[in-house]
Amino acid sequence: MESAVDPSRGFMKDVKRVIIKVGTAVVTREEGRLAVGRLGALCEQIKQLNSLGYDIILVSSGAVGIGRQRLRFRKLINSSFADLQKPQLELDGKACAAVGQNSLMALYDTLFTQLDVTSAQLLVTDNDFRDKDFRKQLTETVKSLLALKVIPVFNENDAVSTRKAPYEDSSGIFWDNDSLSALLALELKADLLVLLSDVEGLYSGPPSDPHSKLIYTYNKEKHQNEITFGDKSRVGRGGMTAKVKAAVHAADAGIPVVITSGFAPENIINVLQGQRIGTLFHKDAHEWAQVKEVDTREMAVAARECSRRLQALSSEERKQILLKIADALEANEKIIRIENEADVTAAQEAGYEKSLVARLALKPGKIASLANNMRIIANMEDPIGRVLKRTELSDGLILEKTSSPLGVLLIVFESRPDALVQIASLAIRSGNGLLLKGGKEAKRSNAILHKVIIEAIPDNVGGKLIGLVTSREEIPELLKLDDVIDLVIPRGSNKLVSQIKSSTKIPVLGHADGICHVYVDKSANVEMAKRIVLDAKIDYPAACNAMETLLIHKDLIEKGWLNEIILDLRTEGVILYGGPVASSLLNIPQAHSFHHEYSSLACTVEIVDDVYAAIDHINLYGSAHTDSIVAEDNEVANVFLRQVDSAAVFHNASTRFSDGARFGLGAEVGISTSRIHARGPVGVEGLLTTRWILKGRGQVVDGDRSVVYTHKDLAI
Repeated sequence: MESAVDPSRGFMKDVKRVIIKVGTAVVTREEGRLAVGRLGALCEQIKQLNSLGYDIILVSSGAVGIGRQRLRFRKLINSSFADLQKPQLELDGKACAAVGQNSLMALYDTLFTQLDVTSAQLLVTDNDFRDKDFRKQLTETVKSLLALKVIPVFNENDAVSTRKAPYEDSSGIFWDNDSLSALLALELKADLLVLLSDVEGLYSGPPSDPHSKLIYTYNKEKHQNEITFGDKSRVGRGGMTAKVKAAVHAADAGIPVVITSGFAPENIINVLQGQRIGTLFHKDAHEWAQVKEVDTREMAVAARECSRRLQALSSEERKQILLKIADALEANEKIIRIENEADVTAAQEAGYEKSLVARLALKPGKIASLANNMRIIANMEDPIGRVLKRTELSDGLILEKTSSPLGVLLIVFESRPDALVQIASLAIRSGNGLLLKGGKEAKRSNAILHKVIIEAIPDNVGGKLIGLVTSREEIPELLKLDDVIDLVIPRGSNKLVSQIKSSTKIPVLGHADGICHVYVDKSANVEMAKRIVLDAKIDYPAACNAMETLLIHKDLIEKGWLNEIILDLRTEGVILYGGPVASSLLNIPQAHSFHHEYSSLACTVEIVDDVYAAIDHINLYGSAHTDSIVAEDNEVANVFLRQVDSAAVFHNASTRFSDGARFGLGAEVGISTSRIHARGPVGVEGLLTTRWILKGRGQVVDGDRSVVYTHKDLAI
């Protein structure tokens, strides 16, 4: 997911000269060959920054590793079988450097040339920097190159360095390319140093440790004694320890440093845009107000622990929690409305779309409705521990399949604060822990609703059962916690859902679009059809179950009904767009796409030949959400109900009925268009999984010799 802009990185807008150091682990693949794709992406970023007026200086590792790989191959093909039986001596590091430098620079030259950029190679040694004249000339040369828009590419000249061995000797003014890049940042008066690594930044421990946290801003006083370093780089000489040492040195001298991944596309550009990426080192970091970092793992673990305590309660105790929350919502309605009105006003002043503002507002009666739905959920049959199937495996050996909570849910939703209440009620009734992230436009509404809800949760369960995530930057971290979070449910735009699906290994339940259709057949009762079409479009245009496309049987044109419904829709303020047939017939603008969700008073109209054409259209352009047919011919209706491949398919009813509360589920965490687990409006049952409970009398398998299987279904 895209990272948010970090206010503490506002200085990035003034950055002009940037030194980029790319590590060996980024330059090469696992087996030692050049990572041409990664280097190509890097060069494209440098090209873009160069054209934007930045002074870019590159410090590249990798020569020794590349040379070693090439020389090993050369030695192998020139060796006899007898030679291969002898102990293999390690190759001379300086010879490796000489061969590798040639290959590395040749690749940079080729890649930059393809991008119409010129590069220059500058090889330096530790001893060079002892010479004052050398340092002065170096500065002048780099200045000239940058004026000509040439990219200087630096590397330590390991081939002729007097250091004993490139990987062993750490003496001198600089001792690896990390320290070289820090030295160059000082000498060349850089505004920023970016150290590219094979991990996302500096972690509190080894990145492979799931308990390690990415540190976004390094504070020497706080972090230097807390960090545990893992193994050094798989191929380079320094690893993260060397990078941190170089970063601290440069930052202390007044040059900001960011350690970030060289694997992620456009990371350098994102850093320069001020996004919260990687680890920032800055001399003033200790003076910045320390924003309390919420440990996302601790939050998720706490939700799981609280959920287990919730599951241990009796059904009546869980019911009473929901009833208490419902009462608290009504008791606090005034303050909830005040906070919500503040959000709505801020959204209007910020120029948000009307559809978003509509979803944001808690209209009169909404709190009472939410409280009532919560009481309905409280009085439902206890969903936890229900026996779904009983089987006698053998005499005295009984297997039960029972319902069980999923565990911890992460719900990311936009705009609608009422979603927070609905989701919380379903999570509590189903015994699940919950993490909630609402949109910034509903920040105050979400905060007060969360406060009211958790204050009503008893101490023997704990308010951490429901965690409110307040920072957008925490979402990428939460999406990595596939060992703690069991299901992600995004509720919002196509972009939000798509981003989350591509950013996590955790199962995702939801829908990206709500492109709902109403098909009016030639056999339809036309007055009924009018009511259904108007309701499906204008009852709540911003809802995901609102009609976005109206399909009309061609025979209704001659009957005059088409003109009637078009007039009615226009009278209600609906903007109409047409498919190829309807746009020409009705003289309305042609829709740019049939696969479009307006979420407003607008819709697409098209004429179709028959029910089969309508079905084909819906299955091709729809989003598998909710689709409806208006028809008196039951045979036609049944064809539609059977063949439309959507989560909800209706006959003679508005698509607006596709809702958890209207389905009698009490509420919904969302509507799923997935075909695995839950589909359609997801209530309590969609938040459950199953467990197997086996009760015996001391039976053992013993190679199945002592067991006579009966596999008999038993009454529940």
